[in-house]
Order: sequence, then C-alpha cells, then structure tokens
Amino acid sequence: MATIGSDLPTLLDLMKTRDPKGRTLKIIEQKAKWNDILMDAIYVECNNGTKHITSMSTGIPEPAFRKYNKGVQPSHGGQVQVEDTTAMMEDYGEVDAALARKHADEGAYRTQQAKRKLLGFNQKTSRYCFYGNTATEPEGFLGLAPRFDDLSAPSGANVVDAQGTGSENTSIWFVTWGEETCHLIYPENTVIGFQNKDLGEQTKEFSDGSMMQVLRDHFRQDIGLSVPDWRGVSRVANIDVGDLTKDAQSGADLIDYMIDAYYRLQNPEQASGKVAIYCNRTIQTFLHKQAMNGKNVNLTIENFEGKPVTKFLGYPIRRDDSLINAEGRVT
Repeated sequence: MATIGSDLPTLLDLMKTRDPKGRTLKIIEQKAKWNDILMDAIYVECNNGTKHITSMSTGIPEPAFRKYNKGVQPSHGGQVQVEDTTAMMEDYGEVDAALARKHADEGAYRTQQAKRKLLGFNQKTSRYCFYGNTATEPEGFLGLAPRFDDLSAPSGANVVDAQGTGSENTSIWFVTWGEETCHLIYPENTVIGFQNKDLGEQTKEFSDGSMMQVLRDHFRQDIGLSVPDWRGVSRVANIDVGDLTKDAQSGADLIDYMIDAYYRLQNPEQASGKVAIYCNRTIQTFLHKQAMNGKNVNLTIENFEGKPVTKFLGYPIRRDDSLINAEGRVT
C-alpha cells in the first residue's frame, strides 16, 4: 500500500538539504505543523520557467496481433498537453528593534513574532490547493476543485456525487501525491518553497511623522499545483453537512461514498505515490463518531505517537479547514 511516508521528497525533506543556517527550516517546520497538506505534498521543479507542462494521457495504445509476413500499424495513444502556472505570494514582517534586542535569543523572538505571517501563508497555500481558480484570479494558481467540478468531463469520472442540494455542501478528497499524479510545483532554477529574507534594521515612518527602528523580514513563496493524471485524485462532492448524522441513518452515508471514491482512484494499492484523505473539521468529527459505532470496519481509530488518528482502509484522514461548508453544487 502506498501511504504517507514514501521516499518522494516533501518540502521539509528538501529544506533540510538547502538551509545550512537552520532558521528557515525551523520556520518551515512550524508552518507545516499547522496544516497536514504541507507535510504530505511533494514538490517538483517547473520544466518551463514559471510554468510546468505535462502531457495527460487520454488513451492507452494497444499492440496488434501479427501474422508471419504481414505488418502491423503503429498504435497511437491520445494525449492532451496541460500547462500549469506558479503564483507569487509575498509579505513583510517587522518588530520593534529595541524590544527584540531585550530578548536573549533575538532570532527566536523574531520567529515567534512572525508566526501570524506564516499562518497566513499556510492558510492561503492550502486554500488555493483546493479552490484556486486562474479563470477568476490569473495571478493565483489552479487548485483541485476547478479541475473536478464537472460530472460530464473526463475527470468527472472521479467525482462521487453525495446528492447534497442545499447551501451547506463540502467535499472529501483522496489525493495521490506523486510526480505522475499530483504534486506542487515551484519555478525553474529558484529556491524551493517558503523563503525568509532578513532585511535588517530599518527606519519606519508613521503617518503622524514619528519614526522608530524596526527589524524587517521579507517573506515569499512561489508555488503552483500540477495534476499530470487526474485518475490519481478523487472527490466526494455535494456532502450536505446540515443533514449528517453520527450513525448515517439519515443524510450522506460518508463511508459508502468514500468506498466509491477509493475505487475511482487508478490502482491505489499500486500507486507510485502516497495517498492521503482530506476533509474539514465537521466531516472529521462525523467520521470519528461513525468509527466509534464499531459497524464500519473500513474506518479505524489508531494510536500514533500518543494521538488518535482516524484512518480509512489504512490511509490517514487529514483535517484541512480550508475546505468550506458552503461549496457550490457540482453537476
């Protein structure tokens, strides 16, 4: 079974080899703790500057049987070229220079003060991984939801309709993180992932003419998402959270729909990547309650490092609260 923890490089893996000073790595580690998707995803360098071009297969070529002294026609598998772009995210942070120097570890203090900035990067990255739409926001990057929002499209074969019709819909996502299935991207010949540049001490001027000395940081991350093979991703869409019950006697039967979504994946047991499941706090709560009922053998609660972890068919169920309870109906 391909699970989280394969040898494909995550952001933390790559930063450990590229940050000899350790400060940026420390920030990345703190940032990743706030969102599981950053711990799971793998990163691939773009193959065309700030863009990543892949060929998505639309059909598998088959050989022909041949007779002696007879030839065969070469087969051709259908392919569609897909171009994904990266987006630039930037922000600044600053602290009072005099206050920072009163602390024994000035660097640790500045890192602590920067947490809210880092949380903002974290939340936006996660939100755009699911909902980013370059059709309405060209400077952003394309997420998963716009790629799986049409039941009649080829990728619609991997969307399970949970029949919700109200205004309180959400989704559960199965994602195979791998170079051939789904991965994050960063611009060619650039530093990977989150970057923190110390701009040193500068004078800050206020609107009333007063000034103070501050220690300023510049934060930046260039990032995008690529899905070379949509068969490595599946979605349970149209889950009406207002109708959910802990025993699934009414409302969406989450386990039943998740089984459908699992088997929409292309050979999940032999996937050349790592599979994780993403849902928000509301869905995770109901899944936990259903697991406690003891009837759902596919849903288990296991202890990992002293913490309860809910799993489905052995795959971890990750919480991501960027998944909203107000999604439009997928049709």
